[in-house]
Amino acid sequence: MERRFKRGNLEETVLDLRRVTRVVAGGKRMRFRATVVVGDLKGKVGVGVAKGLDVERAITKAKAVAEKNMIEIKMKNKSIPHQVEAKFGAAKILIKPAVPGHGLVVGGAPRVVLKLAGIQDITAKCLGSTTSKLNYAIATVEALKKIRVKS
Repeated sequence: MERRFKRGNLEETVLDLRRVTRVVAGGKRMRFRATVVVGDLKGKVGVGVAKGLDVERAITKAKAVAEKNMIEIKMKNKSIPHQVEAKFGAAKILIKPAVPGHGLVVGGAPRVVLKLAGIQDITAKCLGSTTSKLNYAIATVEALKKIRVKS
């Protein structure tokens, strides 16, 4: 369920949408949690999570959080300069550079994050023991933060 939107120079994708419940004295309170990935396809990407009373409000808030949390990635030939690895919760990801023309060989949430960052040639593997799209998206951003370039 990938919904992509373009606003200005940023593209955004709703990665995950869940109904969450809080139990209070009077019963259950339903809210929606949205996970949104925002990128400019030129090396900037961000992940945002927010809750709202309805789906539209949750997505709008998550977009704002994602734009605020955007990071810049150091790229080399539409790939990354070296191998990186990161862990967030039970999600662990390994990202390796690839030769030009190789393509985006990765599945799930990391694929969305890397595509919106503008990375075209890369290989990645999800090694963790979870199926959480949110944790894999955040783990991917954490891995991309670890990229270092020689000055």
